[in-house]
Amino acid sequence: MTTGQDLELVSLTKRYGEALAVNRIDHHFRAGSYACLLGPSGCGKSTTLRMIAGHEAPTDGSIVLGGSDVSWMPPARRGTAMMFQNYALFPHLTVIDNVAFSLKMKGVEATVRRKKASAMLDLVDMVRYADRRPDQLSGGQQQRVALARALITNPQVLLLDEPLSALDPFLRIRMRAELKRLQRELGITFIHVTHSQDEALALSDEIVVMNNAVIEQAGPARNVFNRPRTEFVARFMGGHNVIALPQGHFAIRSDRVSLTAATQGRLDGQVTGVEYQGGHVLLTVRAAGDQEIAAIVPEDAYFDKPMQQGADVGLSWDDSALHPVAV
Repeated sequence: MTTGQDLELVSLTKRYGEALAVNRIDHHFRAGSYACLLGPSGCGKSTTLRMIAGHEAPTDGSIVLGGSDVSWMPPARRGTAMMFQNYALFPHLTVIDNVAFSLKMKGVEATVRRKKASAMLDLVDMVRYADRRPDQLSGGQQQRVALARALITNPQVLLLDEPLSALDPFLRIRMRAELKRLQRELGITFIHVTHSQDEALALSDEIVVMNNAVIEQAGPARNVFNRPRTEFVARFMGGHNVIALPQGHFAIRSDRVSLTAATQGRLDGQVTGVEYQGGHVLLTVRAAGDQEIAAIVPEDAYFDKPMQQGADVGLSWDDSALHPVAV
């Protein structure tokens, strides 16, 4: 299996008429890393992925893989492979023939391509289903076949377009572990588009948050979650409040906000929502300036002193938990 190579996007831009889908983005994806492009619908993440794959032509800018500009190469020649959201398996072909299809198109002899396809199916634990057709497989099994079909081309970069969105929640978590294992074993670069914050945090070495056709923030998953640079990133990643104070706007994690008696905190407010979430209770408080602030209270602590909707409370925090954000 080919090992990953560095991928660099240089002022990459895509326009559809007057609409700007991707706006001069620059980013360097490290070889052998698992990166997630994360953002809301319409932010430009899937368009970026399709340009890397060669399924969309850039309006401007460059895609550089392993030091070579591949921007105008056809998909089959640029060293990438794409796994589509709907898996796009051929319904009339068996599993092994689906996986071997790209080698058949290249004229690889039947015995050789079936041997390679069998090795790929072994990698994703699907050898015993080699002679079935896609409609005889579960969603998770179809996903494994699509993954094997993408990997058989020995890509330097594997591109995944919302690959888990069609799966039920339990299987989604199982497949996250499978994707992470494969990426570590193969050592190639994975670039995974998702709108799920949990998915990005669970899988990625690096999160690239996109919004309105640009990159808002990129970095290690823990850094992006704990130190969002903008109000959008703080709110989109979840688990944060953005509080307006006289000194400016600050982000603070919901689990770093504590509740006190009214008039004894930094801000006063009224409880507007109470949600039991298993190990903790999420309280929403309407505070001064019409700000909505969430606080996470451990389950035992809440039920020792429950607070009902409408209760007057104070909000408190340690200043070290605050960090400034751009709005």
